[in-house]
Amino acid sequence: MDKQHEVDIPGPLSREKGKEEGKRPMSRISGVKKLMHSTGLSWTAIPRFGVRTDQEGPLAKELEAVSKWGLDVFKVAEYSGHRPLTVVMYSIFQERDLLKTFHIPADTFLTFLMTLEDHYHPDVAYHNNIHAADVAQSTHVLLSMPALEAVFTDLEILAAIFAAAIHDVDHPGVSNQFLINTSCEVFPLRAKEEASLFEIHTEEGA
Repeated sequence: MDKQHEVDIPGPLSREKGKEEGKRPMSRISGVKKLMHSTGLSWTAIPRFGVRTDQEGPLAKELEAVSKWGLDVFKVAEYSGHRPLTVVMYSIFQERDLLKTFHIPADTFLTFLMTLEDHYHPDVAYHNNIHAADVAQSTHVLLSMPALEAVFTDLEILAAIFAAAIHDVDHPGVSNQFLINTSCEVFPLRAKEEASLFEIHTEEGA
């Protein structure tokens, strides 16, 4: 794997002192943080849905609906060990044969997905990894509608699903205006009137 994954990058909170220690202010964008998963992925065989789980049977049953409206993403999260975004994206890319089409190594893709998923905040009630998985899956289903058949190229489809997966990464659970009003540390880096959460999500996903 890439050498960059071997570097232990301290998260922003590790630099906070005193009363800030152990707390994540609502007005802070976390940026790059320590990975919550093993980056080696040195498995003899990649798990069927990209993650190790002792609930593969129930997970498989739920993912039968990955190309239909009504996927229960909460059950997917439960059965995947709280990795709904990783398993949904991996399943979609397998379903659409995108890994083969664009020569993406499965282990590299899964490392990216788990790193991306780790940058969604589990303590945010709505804009979290479950929401990201839901939007990615909904985008996949929408692009499968007969009216859109043969409209988009494989690259455009990949881009749309990828955008859905990253669209709320690192969302702090508050609005753009709240972050500006509370002088979030990210906004002084750019013109406040032009900065937005959308720019932050895009930068985090890149």
